[in-house]
Amino acid sequence: MNRNNLPRVLCVDDEARVVEGLVPHLRKEYDVRTALSGAAGLQLLKEMGGAAVVLSDMRMPEMDGATFLHHVMHFYPDATRMLLTGEPGQDAAVAAVNKAQIFRFLKKPCPPAELKVAVEAGVTQYRMVTAERTVLKETLVGCINALVDVLAITNPVAFSRASRIKRLAMDFAAILGRKEFWQLEAAAMFSQLGYLSLPVDLVEKLYYGEVLSPEEKILASGAPEVATKLLQNIPRLEPITDILAALNESDAHMVQLGDGPIGVGARILALVTDYYSLLTHGKTMSTAMQKLRGRSSRYGQELVEQFMQHLAANAESAQSDTQEVPLRSVQPGMVIMQDVRTAMGTLLVPHGFEVTSVFLERIRHFGPDLLNERIKVLTLASRVTPTETALRSA
Repeated sequence: MNRNNLPRVLCVDDEARVVEGLVPHLRKEYDVRTALSGAAGLQLLKEMGGAAVVLSDMRMPEMDGATFLHHVMHFYPDATRMLLTGEPGQDAAVAAVNKAQIFRFLKKPCPPAELKVAVEAGVTQYRMVTAERTVLKETLVGCINALVDVLAITNPVAFSRASRIKRLAMDFAAILGRKEFWQLEAAAMFSQLGYLSLPVDLVEKLYYGEVLSPEEKILASGAPEVATKLLQNIPRLEPITDILAALNESDAHMVQLGDGPIGVGARILALVTDYYSLLTHGKTMSTAMQKLRGRSSRYGQELVEQFMQHLAANAESAQSDTQEVPLRSVQPGMVIMQDVRTAMGTLLVPHGFEVTSVFLERIRHFGPDLLNERIKVLTLASRVTPTETALRSA
């Protein structure tokens, strides 16, 4: 039997004899791993890429079980979390449930039969969660691709804004250990959906940070709500609509959302969107950083500092390696580094536009003079990171 195909179970307890006693009862049907502390357990999960079931003792030095499982929930939300404890007091039980959303309590000493039944139920729960997530993710990928196609064709400015915000957000999320953050990815793209309801010239003014009239400000302020209303009646998109709705809430509400996918996703998207808006309004990177630090109560001080460090590191390593190619020669993944307009001045492609296959179909209808025009692009190979791309093209 290939043990790599067995469901992975992680057992964490500071007493070696306890974890060693659990392994014989589970190793026939599961790939069982052990750790003697919460920190060691988190490191092992990082090396393994997660686990189906994580079983932890409650009373451990330095990091108790509730805190450890809370971290597991934060980084590996699909894992089924269970707590192994002696006589749990009310405070311990409440802390575990509130902080880690545990699946089941197991009392020491746990009979082997009870342990096996609990782990089997945990694996079943894990499979249900991951199966549902896979279906939902595939559905969302299809929705996002459809949205990208619509935005790219009907409103290239809104598409460019959405694409750049998504790149910034997902790049930063990866630095935080959240590479598979589909809720944030979808929310970032859908966040610009409301701009389809605005006149194209108004979207251009927003994109370039131009001064708006009072009437235009009213129209622009309603765009996020339009996106939320369009999505709220679609089943299973609640995580996305919750993130988008949070962007219009108070700083206190944003913090109260906690460290789950909704809370972290909302704070990352708010931070990245505000940073991007500051750049489009002519602020320097340094000035934008200062303003974001001044609003750390909204995003969280730690998140702001991590974002600043990330931007600074990328700015130091960025290289200016754009090239010029005829418009007809652009390929998917390239980023167009200048405005492309018709002879009449109509904007066809905004600065920072990422080329898609749909866009290639669209330019087939352009005239030969425009197709032969040489434009600056950033190629896929030269895009060191998505954040660097956004900074260079801002």
